[in-house]
Amino acid sequence: MEIVSLFSGAGGLDLGLIQAGNRVIWANDIDKDAVATYRENIGEHIICEDIKNIDVNDIPAADVVVGGFPCQGFSQANMLRELDDDRNQLYKFFYNVIKEKQPLFFIAENVKGILSLGKGAAIKQIVSDFEEAGYITEVHLVNMANYGVPQTRQRVIIIGQRKDLGTEMLFRFPSPTHTKDGDNKWISVKQAIGHFPDPDLENSVPNHIYSAYKVTYRNFTGHRKTDPDKPSPTILARGNGKGGVCAIPHYNGKRRLTIRESASVQTFPEEFYFIGSMNSCYRQIGNAVPVKFAKRLGEELLRLEKEMKG
Repeated sequence: MEIVSLFSGAGGLDLGLIQAGNRVIWANDIDKDAVATYRENIGEHIICEDIKNIDVNDIPAADVVVGGFPCQGFSQANMLRELDDDRNQLYKFFYNVIKEKQPLFFIAENVKGILSLGKGAAIKQIVSDFEEAGYITEVHLVNMANYGVPQTRQRVIIIGQRKDLGTEMLFRFPSPTHTKDGDNKWISVKQAIGHFPDPDLENSVPNHIYSAYKVTYRNFTGHRKTDPDKPSPTILARGNGKGGVCAIPHYNGKRRLTIRESASVQTFPEEFYFIGSMNSCYRQIGNAVPVKFAKRLGEELLRLEKEMKG
């Protein structure tokens, strides 16, 4: 299928969709480093621009629109919000693209917390907005470890289908392939990154450098011990280019994960090269959708295309 990608970042979602056999024809992000990384590894079809400056009419029509919109405008204190709330301009842009372009399907990714905002009122409002735009929707809470990603990353995936395609959702959400216990167990962080050489010794692995931020253990995100026999904790994307990004501790307890190791936990290919400062690279990786999971979504789009053409 032909795909338009919004808030693309370094391209984790797009890469997985492409690996499955789809074609991303237009993409956008405001972060110049993420766009440089995307161009280096994926293609020249990404535009580096603030979406507030982009005319929806300049975006090509596509079968699918994908992206992860920020949700600041859905604060608990703001549940009576209007779509025009300034803080909702990014969500509004995603919504407007869906409404104006009317793709067959859309896929939106967001943090788990969007489900609990306003005691569930935010997600109800979002579903209602997309219904008004002409779509039936499904909301899925996903633990990426259940899909062979070596990380207990929980994210919300919203699938939309244009109403004229039928009242039943044709998109079959991918079934989990791994479980915490059982025959096909979760992949551990050691299985994913144990083969990398010591970054303190001379090596030729790209992006194999790490933050000098001291490892101190406390019961707080990014400061808990990493168990080598379990999936990694969630790879973080804190920091806006000015603050520090907190990389997950390596399971040896002596240092943080390198950029390359963090990318492998997010299932980027090992030849995928990140451009920018160390903090920028960590942030690009933390913001991404794991490539392996994205490929599963892409395979379902491919199945749907064949079914609809058949």
